[in-house]
Amino acid sequence: MPELHIRTALLDDDAALARLDRAAWSPLHAVLPRPEPPYDPFFNDRFGPHDHLVAELDGQLVGYVKLGLPTPLFSNAHVRQIQGFLVAEEARGRGVGRRMMRATLDEARRQRARRITLRVLGHNTPARRLYESEGFVIEGVLPGEFLLEGEYVDDVLMGRSL
Repeated sequence: MPELHIRTALLDDDAALARLDRAAWSPLHAVLPRPEPPYDPFFNDRFGPHDHLVAELDGQLVGYVKLGLPTPLFSNAHVRQIQGFLVAEEARGRGVGRRMMRATLDEARRQRARRITLRVLGHNTPARRLYESEGFVIEGVLPGEFLLEGEYVDDVLMGRSL
């Protein structure tokens, strides 16, 4: 069994993460259109390497989690939000997502967060099952929030205490 390693991203991971993100694009989880060339860098002014945990399997990046503040308000600084979560197709079903989720919860605690939240598309059943199995509960639903490939899709807000 290959060894899984989860770590904070490095600036040198930018190109590999951008490729991974493009390869895994799907209307199951993406609200933006499929990326087209010229491609933007993965990291930007708002989210850099320090905001991402990455999963390596046999030296290959196979996933990432983007963890950030939901707002810039001091009164909300005790909350972290998962603002991106991806596992490569070839690594799914091997426990990578669960290990990444648990590492993310640990990182949020390390940052002294008391709560963690996320948003997931209503039709993304595999992700919703993972989140629920890790203690997240539905805290709100925005019905028909996105029009994706001709279908209206709910935006489901989930959260949990740490």
